[in-house]
Amino acid sequence: MPAAPRPERSRAPRRTAASASAAPAPAPTDAVEVRRSTRRRRTVSAYREGERTVVLIPARMTKAEEQRWVTVMLDKLAAQENRRQLGDEDLATRAAELSARYFGGRARPASVRWVTNQNTRWGSCTPADGSIRLSHRLRGMPEYVVDYVLLHELAHLLVPGHGPRFWELLDAYPRTERARGYLEGVVAAGRLPGPPAHDAE
Repeated sequence: MPAAPRPERSRAPRRTAASASAAPAPAPTDAVEVRRSTRRRRTVSAYREGERTVVLIPARMTKAEEQRWVTVMLDKLAAQENRRQLGDEDLATRAAELSARYFGGRARPASVRWVTNQNTRWGSCTPADGSIRLSHRLRGMPEYVVDYVLLHELAHLLVPGHGPRFWELLDAYPRTERARGYLEGVVAAGRLPGPPAHDAE
């Protein structure tokens, strides 16, 4: 069985100090151009080209492999573009924006902050005092993933448990399933042994 393709480092445009304070949103997935190459054997790469994202893949890939690698590379680019580490004030601002957009502003946390003592969960909420805490492990992940975790904890300010009402709230966020899949993939990857060395080309 041939070795699986490996991703090259995604090429994201360099940002100046002025633009770093407002990271651009990831390009929409419908603005993706896939370019196949017969010379490309086992590597996949991606970069932004204006408002499009170009993904370069080996010509031999199946459609299913293409779709999987497009998702992987979009997530890698998004993570690179969101490397700027948001501070607690940024998190609080983002939480307020998300609450207004998806919950009509009803979820109003008293505090939102990063913590380094949450290694078994991505976030936590204490409805009694309105505090929300996000694991530092989320830093560097795609923006939509961090937004999902924030919304998850904001929803707990309105519905404490994980019953139907809770998930109905999160259904308003269009990337809930994708974000959950991303986090499940991170957890699964953490349980796997390191990948075997690739054969020489």
